[in-house]
Amino acid sequence: MKTFLIRRPVAWAAAMAALQLGTVHAQTAAPAPAAAPAAAADKAAAEKDGLQLERIVITGTAVARTKMQQSVSVSTLGGEQLERSGAASAAELLRTVPGVRSESSGGEGNANITVRGVPISAGGSRYVQLQEDGLPVILVGDISFATADQFLRADYFTDSVDVIRGGSASTLATNSPGGIINFISKTGKAGGGSIGYTLGVDHRQQRLDFEYGANLGSKLYAQVGGFHRIGEGTRNTDVTTENGGQVRFSLTKEFDGGYVRATVKSLNDRTPTYLPVPVRLTGSTISELPNVDPRTAFFINSNFPADTTVAADGTRVTSNPADGLKVKNTSFGLEAQFKLDGDLTITNRFRVSDISGRFIGLFPAGSAPTDASNGTNRYTGTTPVFSAHIFNTSLDDMGNTFNDLRLQKVMKLAGNDRLTLTGGLFSGTQNVGQTWYWNRYNVELSGNGAKLLNNAGAVTLNPVGDATTTWGGCCYRNIDVKLTATAPYAGLTWDSGPLSVDASVRVDKQRASGSQIFGGTAGWDATRRNKVSYSTDNTSYSVGGNYQLNKDMAVFARISEGGSWASPDRIIWNTSVADGTTPYPMNETRQIEAGLKMRQGALSTFLTLFSAKTKEDGGFEVTSRRYLKDTYDAKGLEAEFSWRAGDFKLAGGATLTKAEIAATGKKPRRQADVVFQLAPSYTLGGLELGATVIGTTKSYADNDNVVVLPGYTVVNLFAAYELARGLQLQLGVNNLFNTIGYTEAEGQGNLSNNPLYVARSINGRSVKAGLRYSF
Repeated sequence: MKTFLIRRPVAWAAAMAALQLGTVHAQTAAPAPAAAPAAAADKAAAEKDGLQLERIVITGTAVARTKMQQSVSVSTLGGEQLERSGAASAAELLRTVPGVRSESSGGEGNANITVRGVPISAGGSRYVQLQEDGLPVILVGDISFATADQFLRADYFTDSVDVIRGGSASTLATNSPGGIINFISKTGKAGGGSIGYTLGVDHRQQRLDFEYGANLGSKLYAQVGGFHRIGEGTRNTDVTTENGGQVRFSLTKEFDGGYVRATVKSLNDRTPTYLPVPVRLTGSTISELPNVDPRTAFFINSNFPADTTVAADGTRVTSNPADGLKVKNTSFGLEAQFKLDGDLTITNRFRVSDISGRFIGLFPAGSAPTDASNGTNRYTGTTPVFSAHIFNTSLDDMGNTFNDLRLQKVMKLAGNDRLTLTGGLFSGTQNVGQTWYWNRYNVELSGNGAKLLNNAGAVTLNPVGDATTTWGGCCYRNIDVKLTATAPYAGLTWDSGPLSVDASVRVDKQRASGSQIFGGTAGWDATRRNKVSYSTDNTSYSVGGNYQLNKDMAVFARISEGGSWASPDRIIWNTSVADGTTPYPMNETRQIEAGLKMRQGALSTFLTLFSAKTKEDGGFEVTSRRYLKDTYDAKGLEAEFSWRAGDFKLAGGATLTKAEIAATGKKPRRQADVVFQLAPSYTLGGLELGATVIGTTKSYADNDNVVVLPGYTVVNLFAAYELARGLQLQLGVNNLFNTIGYTEAEGQGNLSNNPLYVARSINGRSVKAGLRYSF
């Protein structure tokens, strides 16, 4: 990964020059003269710096500057780390970053992501914004069945990923008081390309990746890339559950004092949805049921060919459960930057996305099939079954349009002091258009080749209950809501020698308009339609400072406070909130952090002490049938390091967290005391061997702290051998020791007649082999 090699006296000027070219994430400053010993020493130190502390960061910050100079905690995953992590999805990749809690056991999407003891009390990323090239993928992070990670893919086109925890994220983006995760694309300026073919060794999967960048002349650069795959995924089934891919393209024109860039993305992909499976609960201990391995169990197969639902227009629609998570995202973006007279810079980012799809997943739930309360609908067969709902949700319209306009003025003060003034306006719209219709089935209690049975125990293709009766008919529902967001923001940064102080503020305003309707036995029920019309606002702030003790050491501190809104689909069950009579609830997070960054020889370290207090009013959770409202307090230490000795590299980190629920003193659900990461690698000639080791101590399945999710450690391996110049043979093993690692669990406690308990584990061991040619 290329980095900026910047000495402190010229860091500000170099950063501004790089920002004006829009290439701060992948370019290298002019090399220092060979005759300058100090510069040569600085360069050698930077090359050993595995944390890239001289890399310039613009994600979640008002002013571009190096990591060493920023008063935020930031990690960068470069292209090499992306490839060698062994991660099966973008969310799984984030598990290698200290301070980030990413529950990636749901497949390619549908992950739960948060930071630093900030709670995971809903699906998605309520407190963290996922971005592509500086703009949000989705405005609201916890939309049911439409989390942001579903609509992005990390592939060869991805240059790097910046991960900001805390810091000024609350004032530089909407709904991001916890942090920002920015997937940054290649621009073509670096040139060259690659093509790779990957084959599942122990499962049916084929994938082709490619990317190519070129200088077309006259400072015009083009980049193209993407992938296509087909297969069954890592869990065994007899149907094709993976089929699709994406293509991306960018064209950049640079000129004196700026650049213009156009981007296009077309994602059309489908992948399996992995939801919790039935398990046995004895006291506080989870164990596996016979014939149901939580690492491999998948109940969608050729015995389950169709599921019939009702569309928004009232027509009957038949879909294939094997489609799982089916998404389409076609987007077009424009980005430009101009340096004007008087040290004034204007930057604008724009993107419009057409997003739709369908989410289908099988969730074990509902009353016990054999319970007498089912009356004539009681299961009387002898084959063991469980009751399952098909979460069949049509993503009718999840499209959005975003624009972020920023002005920046640099003022020279006495001596070498500078004051940078930043002002901006973020605006956008986000559609939340979904149709829910959840049928109920009796599913054979077998994790491989399960059949559907009727109440007499005979094989069937039909549900035993439709959406008008399952879960009280809650989920025969259509939502058609448009969110409109406006957020002016401002910041100032004062630089005086080794000291930098910054402050920023943001005022978020959000309006919603639309409707919600529920269905019944006669179809959509006009008497159960309600209007959605509300407005809400919130003010966020952040103040921080960084002091560089010398070129290899700096300290920083920051206090910030911000808010996020839960998705309307979780809130507008309350019609008085939906129509604006009752204020729309806000989730608030306040963080205080202080840290140390340093490098000595081949060792780089980044340490951050943090305190995070979250007041949550999070809305209705469908699976547990509860309204989530609590206050959380977390304190801890976040550590990241990198060390190199010759051809051996070791990177890693750990997060120590003491978190509690204010009202009870108990631990928040799924929050471990310790999470750690290690990534050793060794190069021997043309052979490279590496691993990632990710571990967690125990946590609790729920806020009552009764059921234990055991601690676990998962090991991924990577090996690459250069067969010829540019041609590399690769082998990756995910979950080498086939570890069971439960990431979530819950009972159907709202149903007294059902002893069913369910849990979701990481996937079992899988092996992939590939061939990549770089040119």
